[in-house]
Amino acid sequence: MSIGEILAVLRRRWYVMVPLTLISLLAGAHLYRSVPVAYQSQSSVALLDSTAVAELAPAFGNPIANAGGSLVVTADVLIRTLSGTDAARDLQGIGVTDPYTVGFAANTSGPMLTLTVTGTDRANVLEETNKLTAFAGETLNALQAAAKVKPAYMVQTAPVVLPQTPVPQMKSRYQQVLGVVILGTTAAFVLSFLTDSLLAALRRRRAAGAAPARGRGRRKPWGRQLDATALLSGYLALAFFIPSNLTLPGMGGVGTPANVFALLCLFWYLAAWITGRIRPAPGTRLPRVMMCLLAFSVLGSYLANAMRGSSHKEILAADRGLIGLLVWVSLVVLVSAGIQDRERLDVLLRRAVVMGSVVAAIGFYDFFTATNVADSISIPGLQSSVAQITTLDRGSFTRPRATTAQPLEFGGMLAILLPFAVQQAFDPVRRHLRAWRRWAPVALMGGALPLTVSRTSIIGALIVVLVMVLRWKPERRWAAIGLLMGSVACFKVIIPGLIGTITALFASFVSNSDSSTQARTVKYSAIVPYLTERPLFGRGFGTFLPELFFFTDNQYMLTLAEMGLVGLLALLVLLFAGIHQGGAIRRLARTESDRELGQAFFASALVSLVIAATFDALSFPMFAGVFFLTIAAGGSYLGFIRRTTPEPSTVESPCSSTSPQPTADRSRVPAR
Repeated sequence: MSIGEILAVLRRRWYVMVPLTLISLLAGAHLYRSVPVAYQSQSSVALLDSTAVAELAPAFGNPIANAGGSLVVTADVLIRTLSGTDAARDLQGIGVTDPYTVGFAANTSGPMLTLTVTGTDRANVLEETNKLTAFAGETLNALQAAAKVKPAYMVQTAPVVLPQTPVPQMKSRYQQVLGVVILGTTAAFVLSFLTDSLLAALRRRRAAGAAPARGRGRRKPWGRQLDATALLSGYLALAFFIPSNLTLPGMGGVGTPANVFALLCLFWYLAAWITGRIRPAPGTRLPRVMMCLLAFSVLGSYLANAMRGSSHKEILAADRGLIGLLVWVSLVVLVSAGIQDRERLDVLLRRAVVMGSVVAAIGFYDFFTATNVADSISIPGLQSSVAQITTLDRGSFTRPRATTAQPLEFGGMLAILLPFAVQQAFDPVRRHLRAWRRWAPVALMGGALPLTVSRTSIIGALIVVLVMVLRWKPERRWAAIGLLMGSVACFKVIIPGLIGTITALFASFVSNSDSSTQARTVKYSAIVPYLTERPLFGRGFGTFLPELFFFTDNQYMLTLAEMGLVGLLALLVLLFAGIHQGGAIRRLARTESDRELGQAFFASALVSLVIAATFDALSFPMFAGVFFLTIAAGGSYLGFIRRTTPEPSTVESPCSSTSPQPTADRSRVPAR
């Protein structure tokens, strides 16, 4: 469906689009006038050891010099107590009726607490913040008195930042207004196409198949037909070449230009689907069904977050989580239901590999120049959603991230694209190309993985090698093993110390002597209280914010905290569905090229399954976008393979009941 056709429908059904859009604008204006402005005040307190304890070394009488160690645990106990229902009831009794939050101060590892009160009366908010600050000290004293701690050994609270003058929170007000306007405009858009589709069906019934009276006329520049492959190519270009930390203001990490473009593409698909121009291809339902299960768990966690009285930051994070879910849904729907031609799906995967190899080349530049190209990219209207992104080092090497937000995202994205680069290099369709054009993506992606100096990248590369190489014929397998050994030797000569640093990473992991490994394992037990508190649907998708809690560095642990056991099960089902799709393609394929394609999907999904345990994968927009795109592409390819596979013969019917449709010889026809 072209842009001109979309505009024509909106013009014909103006009596639906215009009134509903005006109603949404009026509703937004009324909301802006009627909703009061919220004010927020904060204070900070620190926990200090008693003077009796501070007499000992290393404090020597100075409590501030000993504000660490076990006091972090004391601060956590105080935070949990103040966040409980009993404390809320006591605070209401002394006049603190507005919502409040208590948590560790941002960017600190010591016993520093931030107390926040949000309300509509500025003077009352300031007074309530003073009461909450005093109540925190009284609660700490009461806890210690209940534990029969001697007064000389009691931990004390010391105000560090006094209650600040309340500041207006206009951002939340604008977000509410914008949400109403977007919801109304979206409803008007969908109803316009639904009305046009219903009236067109009624006209067809009345005309009984009569031909249209007038021709199409001369096609305008904006009347060119768009398809899902062209739109998804635009999404990939935005995702790969605009740094993923640059987002629209107020939308957080999900507000990347690529994600916004994906949401607009979803409107295009809805318009084409409602008017009957696109129908999902048979046999491609599996990824959409799995996505429905994941969406159900996300919506369940959203309701759980709304019912537990969460903070304002968590509410906004849950809203951003729903936006991220819509982006993933749009990618899955566009790939699995929007692409009707296998050749166009081949084109999409080829473009993804080429763009990924360009990002890998940028990573090479970052590594050898000890810089980050993304740091020098500034786009008007976009801002960084990640504070203080700096060049990361490990050992004596700079860890590249190219246009991603983090080296782990860079390595993970390349690892799930690498199997397709290998498959395309061997594809008979591309034999007419020069060898360097076929193998350059493999060399760039495979060579960039060790440069990240991370276990995630090496594990991903090893999985690709084990899954892909072991299924090859002996002559190709031994040639590949020799090439890999030669590549390791080249890295050892060209980049001295890199192989040793990577080997030391895994050695420290096995011996549990690595600080990053110990930090991860400690956090596993820290997730248990949040899971036992809300085991089914969790605290809410996207609400386990590092500034309020901590980094998990494990997608499965993060899913348990945010979406509970139901969300973890839905995620695992989606991952295993991707593995099943790759195996089914290989099993049903009739050509060696298609078998290798199925093995590539199998390897890519298995890589995603394993490395998701090494970092919070779905929190990074580029990795998440490529992951859902490849999962949906596997389901689409499986549908194409099934439709060209003859039904098995039986005793009653020795010949297959339906003959397969003739397909072009892919070994001779190059992909467009």
